[in-house]
Amino acid sequence: QVQLVESGGGLVQAGGSLRLSCAASGTIFSINVMGWYRQAPGKQRELVAVITSGGVTNYADSVKGRFTISRDNAKNTVYLQMNSLKREDIAVYYCAAHGVVDGTNSKRNYWGQGTQVTVSS
Repeated sequence: QVQLVESGGGLVQAGGSLRLSCAASGTIFSINVMGWYRQAPGKQRELVAVITSGGVTNYADSVKGRFTISRDNAKNTVYLQMNSLKREDIAVYYCAAHGVVDGTNSKRNYWGQGTQVTVSS
């Protein structure tokens, strides 16, 4: 069974920075795409940023220029550096791993439990 464990959320002042980490553990042969999604109160979950195993990235327009996603394939870990945080970034941030070839030799998608990011004014 593959598990995703997130860390790095918390409370920060507007304009500040946070760095989220997400490590995938278990029997993993490869992970196609890793990324971050977020869900604000009363809203649907939305994509924040994703990165392929080859390093190709995609960002939501709302975070371009402020957030940077990176990945360590050897550690099955994905990071999200969040700078210039705004009140509208308040949400639960979820890590995702898409197209995971695991110990059953099948491709699955996995989600983390989520980590809260709160931005104070």
